[in-house]
Amino acid sequence: MAEEDYGSFVDWNQMGDLAKSSGPTKVDCKDLKEFKQMARQGYWAKNHKLRAQVYQQLIKAIPCRTVTPDAEVYRDIMGNAATKKPSSHIPLPDFVDDNQVPRYCLKAEAVASAHQIINCVAGQFPDISHCPSLPAVTSLLLHFSVDEAQCFEHVSRMLACNEPGKRLMDQTFLAYESSCMTFGDLANKYCAPAHKLIIATAQDVLEVYSDWQRWVLGDLPFSHMVRILDVYLVEGYKILFRVAIALLKFYRKHKAGVQGGQGNQQQDSGKVRADIQAFIKGIASTVTPDKLLEKAFSIRLFSRKEITLLQLTNEKSLQQKGITVKQKRRNVQLALNPDTFSSEIVSAKEMRDIWSWIPERFALCQPQLLFTTSTHGCSLNRFYSHCEGYEPTLLLIRTTDGDVCGAFLSTDWEERKRGGNKLSFFGTGECFVFRLKPEMERYEWVVIRHPELASSVKTQEQEDGAGPEVPNTDNNGLAQPEKPVGELSPFLSARHFNLNSKNTSMFMAGNFDSIIVGGGEGNALYIDSELNHGRTGRCTTFDNPPLCAEGFQVSLLEAWGFEDTMSK
Repeated sequence: MAEEDYGSFVDWNQMGDLAKSSGPTKVDCKDLKEFKQMARQGYWAKNHKLRAQVYQQLIKAIPCRTVTPDAEVYRDIMGNAATKKPSSHIPLPDFVDDNQVPRYCLKAEAVASAHQIINCVAGQFPDISHCPSLPAVTSLLLHFSVDEAQCFEHVSRMLACNEPGKRLMDQTFLAYESSCMTFGDLANKYCAPAHKLIIATAQDVLEVYSDWQRWVLGDLPFSHMVRILDVYLVEGYKILFRVAIALLKFYRKHKAGVQGGQGNQQQDSGKVRADIQAFIKGIASTVTPDKLLEKAFSIRLFSRKEITLLQLTNEKSLQQKGITVKQKRRNVQLALNPDTFSSEIVSAKEMRDIWSWIPERFALCQPQLLFTTSTHGCSLNRFYSHCEGYEPTLLLIRTTDGDVCGAFLSTDWEERKRGGNKLSFFGTGECFVFRLKPEMERYEWVVIRHPELASSVKTQEQEDGAGPEVPNTDNNGLAQPEKPVGELSPFLSARHFNLNSKNTSMFMAGNFDSIIVGGGEGNALYIDSELNHGRTGRCTTFDNPPLCAEGFQVSLLEAWGFEDTMSK
């Protein structure tokens, strides 16, 4: 068969329908946008030889370092020896983190070739310290390579990619670990029901999400993985996040069908990981490759820019904690220790539920009680003095009617001073408000749920750089101090969006006589200077209903910080 030119390592009996060649035999295209469309549609998906040629064309087009090892380097190092050691006798480098080479549809002896290629890569890329996806990528490319040398060159080019803002594989533990945290953030945002399921069933959510890359690169059947590889080589790393989130959505649907509405019981994280892995390995019986890609591409407002912002913020968080190399994973259980946790407003279980909503990079922190009216009294000044210097904070309120509500506040309360005497809003789009009793509900920044509010066209007011000044007495139109240009913005910082209205980015504000959360046509929360009386109503920023009785009396108020347990 003609495909054997690009399939000498393939066990064709394992290829199923992929062994039958049909459809187009060539691609007359050099435009990247057109390639993107063709990749998503599976233009070359039914012709093995054409797919191999397209992969070669795409990989050769990757911008690389000036000195990138090629096929000739491999031949010089390895020679043309006809015999190969069995794969079990060629251990893989430590940086693959015990990940084995998935066989997919390779001949048994071809796994040995993958081992030799990976070990040669290790010698040529001494700066790689952690790359668990390399075995799967090498195995996949070997299916479409003429020989080991060509596969080595293709892997090398993917590793040596130096296009700004684009990468194809994590090569350090810092990058890999921050990607796991980023996936947690994205799961929380884009598939909240599935994220809630993982929170409810797994003792250590971070441990479950540490497998996210392996779900795609390793656990998926070959027929699904090659369709993803088609797009991955054109669009890059972003597609892995999309597919992993789609898999999480399908897993949640699968569990709902199996359990038939029964409650979830928490279990060892290893069992949850094994359950997800088994589902993904058997996904072909319920989900086709095209259906998986359709689900992945149906996620709105999912951009490389957003992923990059999240990745940078999570990397910074890990660096501050001193986590830059692999170490024994700690079971943080969303960082909440029920034996030491004590709140007069929420139970440990309720705090865990709130914890499931917070950005993933704070999951390594423990909740730290900063202020409570039962101990520190009903004084707004004391509230500020105990909360300043902490970022983020969690506000919990119990009313005299027994309702419980609150807010996650992303920014240090000391920021309020930058507005001078004016009551000014600050904070980022990570802020959210919620209620726990009588029923549990979270209300995120309205732009997350309605991306059309982030207009691509700036208003004239924004072009001029200033809006109309509003007196301090109007809580619905408060001024917003600009963030410093050089400051690293957390995920969804308002300045990354061209918003049609400032009302959609009024996150938090405070002065000597009140604290406010949310603005525009009302406030999600307003608390007076005595921390005694409050109001709640719909606001534009969070598009929330009243969180409790619209005019309420505070029975108890607590403020919690996030203590870095890793620095102790």
